[in-house]
Amino acid sequence: MLSAMPRARLLAVLSAALAVVIGLSAWGMHYPQDWWLENICVALGLVYLAATARGCPLSNASYVVVFAYFCLHEVGAHWTYSEVPYNDWWRGLFGVTLNELLGWQRNHYDRFLHFIYGFLITHPMREQILQPVRARGFWSYALPVVLLTFTSTAYELIEWAAAVVFGGDLGMAYLGTQGDVWDAQRDTALATLGSILAMLLAARINRWRGRDAAAEFAERTVRERAATARP
Repeated sequence: MLSAMPRARLLAVLSAALAVVIGLSAWGMHYPQDWWLENICVALGLVYLAATARGCPLSNASYVVVFAYFCLHEVGAHWTYSEVPYNDWWRGLFGVTLNELLGWQRNHYDRFLHFIYGFLITHPMREQILQPVRARGFWSYALPVVLLTFTSTAYELIEWAAAVVFGGDLGMAYLGTQGDVWDAQRDTALATLGSILAMLLAARINRWRGRDAAAEFAERTVRERAATARP
């Protein structure tokens, strides 16, 4: 079980697996320059996770969740988000495209990933927030949503800045608006929606179980760090 694996070993396994995934994403990439731009955020995320692995770590389950999100991101990086051929995959399975079934007119892989970002990453954020900030009750669920919304908005600003700097086809491929002038606002709204749903689900599960696993993990981590720091 991954949850029972020592953290150092788990991180080594996930790092090796992610290296393979990134290599597969790079193999035959459709837009090389866009692929490099997309993976700047992955690199920054990995640097952050490495920097916090000792002082403010995540649980094993959260590291697996972050790995899963990175894998989904690499799919978008390989094709560029606006051209991920999910409709071809859906037609191969069911004989009809997902867009035809739902009446969509654009490629929605980017919207899907923004929603998944909020839904998956808010819980790891909560684990880290609860270590330095002893929030409880409502605020222990609200603060991660606020932080998630902030990071989603910051990413949209980075996309806009990159599009301005690089311009042309590269800027448009990275921006991925597909002609939607409200693309940034919709992306952030979906990320926030995913985050809110994740925290509502977590609160419901915690109430049903009668315990808060994230808070317990944070408290245990703080105690272990304090014990290690004692002379």
